[in-house]
Amino acid sequence: MAGELELKQEQEGLKVKETKKYNVQPRKKIGRKECQLVTFDLPYLAFYYNQKLLFYKGGKYEEIVERLKDGLSTVLEEFYPLAGKIGNDDDGVFKVEYDDDMEGVEIVEAIAGEDVGVDDLVVKDDMFGLKALLPNNEILNLEGLHRPLLAVQITKLRDGVALGLAFNHAVLDGTSTWHFMSSWAMISSGATAAVSVPPLHDRTKSRNTRVPLDLSQPPPPPESNGNSTAAAPQPLRVRVFRFSESAIATLKLNLNKGTSNSADSKPFSTFQSLSIHIWRAVTHARSLAPTDPTVFTVFADCRHRVSPPMPPSYFGNLIQAIFTGTAAGLLLGNPAAFGADLIRSAIEAHDASAIEKRNSEWEKSPVIFQYKDAGVNCVAVGSSPRFRVYDVDFGFGKPESVRSGGNNRFDGMVYLYQGRNADGAIDVEISLEKGAMERLEMDKDFLLD
Repeated sequence: MAGELELKQEQEGLKVKETKKYNVQPRKKIGRKECQLVTFDLPYLAFYYNQKLLFYKGGKYEEIVERLKDGLSTVLEEFYPLAGKIGNDDDGVFKVEYDDDMEGVEIVEAIAGEDVGVDDLVVKDDMFGLKALLPNNEILNLEGLHRPLLAVQITKLRDGVALGLAFNHAVLDGTSTWHFMSSWAMISSGATAAVSVPPLHDRTKSRNTRVPLDLSQPPPPPESNGNSTAAAPQPLRVRVFRFSESAIATLKLNLNKGTSNSADSKPFSTFQSLSIHIWRAVTHARSLAPTDPTVFTVFADCRHRVSPPMPPSYFGNLIQAIFTGTAAGLLLGNPAAFGADLIRSAIEAHDASAIEKRNSEWEKSPVIFQYKDAGVNCVAVGSSPRFRVYDVDFGFGKPESVRSGGNNRFDGMVYLYQGRNADGAIDVEISLEKGAMERLEMDKDFLLD
């Protein structure tokens, strides 16, 4: 039965029926609030809503929905921007606006077929086949001018629920997303009656520069409009590769074996060890020519990098893309430490002065990027195994699986998540063109078989 179900979903896509749609507002009246969008936020206006998908087993659907709604109305008292809208003033400066008469967070209740269970879905690597479980597919963040900034879909499954969420990425990054999610879960589960770590909403503490933008003409969609002679993009495949704590320790040990033992040399970190392993393997799987360029990008949290540093509770975007690159032949022809050193050097160089320089340059000539502008032949890493995604327990158990949705995916996009058992394992979710993914799946050195 499971095999037949999977084949049917592959051919037709998962069928989901919407049963209710409504909105949830903060439990208490808050009044009018505004948060200016700053330089760290604005480049994401032309990205899509950031989607997360969590699967839970057990519980009665109606009770789960009520628990989620009650907790949400309470947590929104502190995280009120998510119940607001994007606005702009007469100068074209964008902001988040909230008022008590706004509609709030959009909630959709839905049901999948009776034969669809949690186990049938958590094994699926193809996130595009699970789009029906997620709200706001292919919706640009700029549409937050007239759409809710957070949409939630609660889908009933045979033995549990799928919780699909779409966050406006111009309003918050991953750190703020999981701050909100953990706070919502703690209140819903009864672990606390209020938000234990309130969010910091004054974004001008990180950057107090008003940047007017003229976005009267929305950016073109990433797909061709029919007038282009460029080749159509190849379909993407998505796969989750799970690396155990022992496998990661082996990667790290082998990488550091060949490095200098001098007193002022630092060993490569877990992130650098796993990143170079992925970058080299993907570059090999793409069958690039030795002279072809390849880029490694990491969307790095800058809360501790800016001056003065911002606390983890800073609510908004405080990330920047850090780039490094080389020729494919150099990356694969040299020991892994060569590429790892490129990654480490780029990250270490991105200090407060580098952030200030990039912000100042962008403010003089603002550019609104598309989500896939991460570099040629790139490997771009988002999310972090430091996010405690499996601690998001609303009172009916921890998630069976946590995934990113289909929005903002491109060839080379990588999401890192902690393993479900909090045992040091890391889940690596990779999007690649079909041929490269097939070669990666056969690479025993990458799989550590």
